[in-house]
Amino acid sequence: MTIVLSVMNFMKNKTVNKKLSYKVIMVPYVVWLAVFIVVPLALILGFSFTDLSGNFTFDNIINVGKYSNVFLNSIWLGFLSTLICFILGYPMAYFISKIDSSKQNIIIMVLMIPMWMSFLLRTYAWMTILENNGLLNSFLRTLGFNGLSLINTQGAIILGMVYNFIPYMVLQIYSVLIKIDNSLIEAAHDLGANRVMTFIKIIFPLSIPGVISGVTMVFVPAVSTFIISKMLGGGANLLIGDLIEMQFLGNTYNPNLGSAISLFLIVLILICMGIMNQFDNDDSRDKNIVI
Repeated sequence: MTIVLSVMNFMKNKTVNKKLSYKVIMVPYVVWLAVFIVVPLALILGFSFTDLSGNFTFDNIINVGKYSNVFLNSIWLGFLSTLICFILGYPMAYFISKIDSSKQNIIIMVLMIPMWMSFLLRTYAWMTILENNGLLNSFLRTLGFNGLSLINTQGAIILGMVYNFIPYMVLQIYSVLIKIDNSLIEAAHDLGANRVMTFIKIIFPLSIPGVISGVTMVFVPAVSTFIISKMLGGGANLLIGDLIEMQFLGNTYNPNLGSAISLFLIVLILICMGIMNQFDNDDSRDKNIVI
């Protein structure tokens, strides 16, 4: 009996010590969470519902409605860039997943190399290419064609978004495609399904989680970006990120209104992520039924 009690006390002490060690390990994360997430969100909330004098007000929230066209424009351009990234990225990810593993690593590295450079530098490069006297127009004039007005347009903004964010789409879809069990594809072929039906019934449904992750990782930064629209759009196509920057760094300095706009942007992103997660959960249930 004494031995049993000793063992029970030992196990109890071991469990308590393990819980304490977990709490100690979590301390840096909790501090990081508080300093870089909780505190900034609290400041945004505080500024959103106060004026420049620190008095409580709803004026900032009400004034956000004046910029509904900016929100709609940002969502529209974000949607178009996300759609293009999906249309271009899915075939690319599918191709990479089907080649030899040694070649896969090389292509993934090539895809990642531009991301090693500064985001700002990559956008400057596109300015050099698209401007009126840039590389593309100079080449067209050399061939005898008239130059095109490419810079400071919505097309240039979408191009910049697609170029900068398409690796996120490709990598997310690729990471799911390479995990699909080949026996499922072989079984579909044995049952008489051709390649098109196999893709529609097996491959694409199983890759939906990667598509959802890719859409989220492209749409969120596309909606909130400001460097791309500022440099390639020339300020003529104002997006949410540009609007927030103007409130904090522009001549119309109003951090309270900027915080209110940021709050609406956070809510918009959370809603989009919630919708994407809902699709992902529905797909996971359907996928389990199929399997």
